Amino acid sequence: MYQLLIVDDEPLVQAGIRSMLNWNEMNIEICGTAMNGQAALKIVDEKSPDIVITDIKMPVMSGLELAKVCRERYGENSPYFIILTSYEDFQMARDALSYQVSDYLVKLELTPEVLKKAIDRVIAQISQSRKKQMSVVYIHPFYDKFLISLLHDLFESEEQFRLQSRDLNLNFEYSSYVCCYGEIISPQADQLSAQKQIPLFTSSLQMIRELGAKYLPLYALSLDLRHFALIFCFADAADTEDYVESLTDILQSISSTLQNYYNVTLRCGIGTPVQTPGTICDSYQYARQTFQNTDADTAITSFDMDHSKENARKPFNISLFKNDLTRAFEEYDPDILRTTIQSLCGLFRDHPGHYVQALDAASNILYLSISLLQDGESIVSGFFADDPDGYRSLYKQSNVEHVIQWLQSFCDKLCELFQTRRKDYKNHIVTNVRKYINAHVCERLSLNEVAAVFGISPNYLSQLFSKYNDTGFSEYINICKITEAKRLLEEENMKVYEAAEALGFESAFYFSKVFKRVEGVSPTEYVNNKFS
Repeated sequence: MYQLLIVDDEPLVQAGIRSMLNWNEMNIEICGTAMNGQAALKIVDEKSPDIVITDIKMPVMSGLELAKVCRERYGENSPYFIILTSYEDFQMARDALSYQVSDYLVKLELTPEVLKKAIDRVIAQISQSRKKQMSVVYIHPFYDKFLISLLHDLFESEEQFRLQSRDLNLNFEYSSYVCCYGEIISPQADQLSAQKQIPLFTSSLQMIRELGAKYLPLYALSLDLRHFALIFCFADAADTEDYVESLTDILQSISSTLQNYYNVTLRCGIGTPVQTPGTICDSYQYARQTFQNTDADTAITSFDMDHSKENARKPFNISLFKNDLTRAFEEYDPDILRTTIQSLCGLFRDHPGHYVQALDAASNILYLSISLLQDGESIVSGFFADDPDGYRSLYKQSNVEHVIQWLQSFCDKLCELFQTRRKDYKNHIVTNVRKYINAHVCERLSLNEVAAVFGISPNYLSQLFSKYNDTGFSEYINICKITEAKRLLEEENMKVYEAAEALGFESAFYFSKVFKRVEGVSPTEYVNNKFS
């Protein structure tokens, strides 16, 4: 069921919109009303509506400002907006298109027919978006989180890894893997504003990803604005016999192309080959260690196999703290985060000569924050807005004590953020689970599998869903499936058994039983009533 928010400073207009259509029949629930954009924004934060109908002019915050703030705050996850306007505000309404407002309607011309057509268009946009770009609601933030968890051995179990890789459609059926840790070098970028640096480095990483994929299957992750990780996948273990030479050639070729296009180059450390996804974290650790040996003359280097691996593991293994760190970020728990980071700081104060390890630990927490927080790059950049080097000031800390001071300052800012978000994180989980269910509505969904995808226990997910959703977990799945079933039966003229099969039901009989429980009529009766 779609969630609708109505925003207008005139109570009569609110009441008129409420009564203008049979919202339940359109599978829409009015989740709230507000008199101005500021009050509406709180409801958007709490309830994540799919659609917002708002007046363009209101006190405190206008509808146009509301759309702009939502777009900036939620990006592609922003609600779909229908703007209500008068004739004299028509040009103002057209400006709303820059905020990706879906439609604008003139109040004096608003009729049930006009409103229904606008709603139908928005629902079609939502449906198309969910089908064609699951990344809008799920893949992109979870893709980064998945890879950061893989590189740092943060998965709770092999089952969780398997389910998440399946849902992200990532293939890990290769014979071996080699990680590379790198930095995009651009002296001229230091002279650019932060706003201009972002497209430069984003485009550079995209080119790295595309060029690398021409040689070998790979996964690429932006760790911060300039640092990145690559996972090269080898179909045949024999191919890794000369992996150093082949990957060095590949990276040098990519670096040359980048220099021609963007006037940037690469520095990369190449890790060791590993045979299983569970040991990719080891290759990554060696790649990070090797990166310390790069310089202007030796921009790409590999792990020295003649060295003892035990002695070479200089990078700090953040997975030792994975349970506490994962829980802190998942639950926005400032107490756990502060305790964990203080333990790290105490550890390095006792070993003031371990500068490389201290810097590595701090940078790993920086990478975790950027990857695990929604809009992490923007949030973390905001923490250091007053510093000319931004969060990259970390790399200018010259000794352990300075690194500790940077890390403690970063921790304070994270804890403030966690404190503001903590009260909403449980509802945030339920919101993401709902989006996940809608994106996978045609699959068989179980409580155990969905819980594993989100890294929480089935019982806990069930409790959260009961508390923060109008229906239970299983009932919500059934409602979503039947909503899609009605569309398949009406718009695509599917037979009952075809719809049952398309939606992952074990049989047409069971599908019909669920359909009748949700809709009150059988699928056949529903179709007959619609077209009679």
